[in-house]
Amino acid sequence: MQASSAENEFDVVIVGGGMVGASLACALADSGLRLAVLDSQPFAAQDAAPTDSSTSPSAEPTFDPRVSAITPASQQFLHEIGVWNAISARRLSPYTDMHVWDGDGTGSIHFSAADIHADLLGHIIENSVILTALQRRLGGSNNITLLAPVTLTGLTPPDSASPEAPVQITLADGRCLSTRLLVAADGANSTVRELAGFQTREWDYQHHAIVTTVRTALPHHQTAIQRFMDAGVLAFLPLRANPQIGLDDQRHCSIVWSVLPEVAQDLMALDDTTFARELQAAIENRLGTIESVDKRHSFPLRQRHAHRYVQQGIALIGDAAHTIHPLAGQGVNLGLQDASVLAAEIQLALNKGRDFADLRTLRRYQRRRIGHNLGMMWMMEGFKHLFAEQPLAVRWLRNAGMASLDKTVLLKNHIMRSAMGIE
Repeated sequence: MQASSAENEFDVVIVGGGMVGASLACALADSGLRLAVLDSQPFAAQDAAPTDSSTSPSAEPTFDPRVSAITPASQQFLHEIGVWNAISARRLSPYTDMHVWDGDGTGSIHFSAADIHADLLGHIIENSVILTALQRRLGGSNNITLLAPVTLTGLTPPDSASPEAPVQITLADGRCLSTRLLVAADGANSTVRELAGFQTREWDYQHHAIVTTVRTALPHHQTAIQRFMDAGVLAFLPLRANPQIGLDDQRHCSIVWSVLPEVAQDLMALDDTTFARELQAAIENRLGTIESVDKRHSFPLRQRHAHRYVQQGIALIGDAAHTIHPLAGQGVNLGLQDASVLAAEIQLALNKGRDFADLRTLRRYQRRRIGHNLGMMWMMEGFKHLFAEQPLAVRWLRNAGMASLDKTVLLKNHIMRSAMGIE
C-alpha cells in the first residue's frame, strides 16, 4: 500500500548506506531531524555473527577481502557517533609502524608511532566490521528510516525561483519521497551525482587493484609494508585474528596490489600456489613464505573529483565527491571526514536557527573539505607518476629523496601526523 505523504517527507535523505553514508546518519541521529537512508542492498542483519566465526584455536580465521586503514582522526569520529566500541569488540588490527621502499632502488622510509609519542598509526579493519556496527546503530534510532533494497530512478531539485522547495525523489517501486536535503553517498558511480548534473574531472589510472588475504610464515609485528615498483604498488596490511580464542599469531595480511591491467589479468589467472610465489617475490620475501592465499578480487582504479560538492538542496560526500588511488589508504578516511564536517555544519545551523539545507550552509561544508581532498589527491597522483618514471636520473633522485626524508625527522613526523589526521 502506498504510504501517506507525511511518511514520505524527510528532513534529510541519504542515498547510500555504506560506511560514509551510514556514518553521516549516525552523526545526525540525535539532531531531531527526520532522516531516511536508502541503499540498493539490504542492510546488515541486526543479529549478524562476528566476521570471524571460528570457535577453535585450530580453525583458520576468515577475513573480509576489503579492509580500511582507519586513522586516529576517523577513530575519534567513529567513537563520537557511538560505534567504535562495537567495532573494537569485533576485530581490528592496530599497526604501529610502516615501512615503504623503492623496489627498483635503495631508498626507503620507516614511519613509527613511537617517533611522535603515539601508541599507533591507525587500525586495519575489515569493511564489514565497520559497516555492521554502523547499521546496527542506525537500526536503534527512532528518527531514522531505513529503505533497502531500493533503486533511485529520478530526482527534481528545487529551482532558482523556489530555492526552499524540497528535493523530489522517485524510486523504481513507484514511491515518491521529498526532502529538504539530499545527500549522495552512493559511491564512485553515483546516481544522485549524475541525475543532479554535477560535473566531474576524472581519469583512468591504467591500473587494476588485486585484493586478497594471505597467511605468511613470519609475523607482521603490527607493521604495514609497501613496495613501490615501476609496474605498480604492493602493500601488505597487518590483520589480527581473534586473540580471545588463541588466533593472535600476527601472520595474516590483507594485500592490495596495484598493477597494469594486463598484468592483473595474468595474475588473476594463476593458481593459488603460483600466485603465492609471484607475490612472495614481489614483496621481496619480507614475511617469508606465503603459506596460503584467499580468494582474489580485482577491480579497475580510477580517480575522479567533482567540480563542486554542493548545489541547492543536494550535497556529495565520500566517493560520490572524490575517489583516490588506494596506495595511501586515505579513501574512506576522506569520506568519513566529509561526513563529520557536513554533520557539524548541519548541527551548527540548527543551533543558530538557520536553514540547515540552505546553500550557504552547504558551501561552508564544501569550503572546509574540497581543498583538503584535492591536496591529498594531487599528492597521491604525484607519488604515482614519480614511481612510474623509468629514466635512471629520476630513479636516483627519488631514492635520494626517500633516504633524505627518512633522515629529516621534523618533516617525516609532520607527514605522519597529517596522514593520521591529527595535524
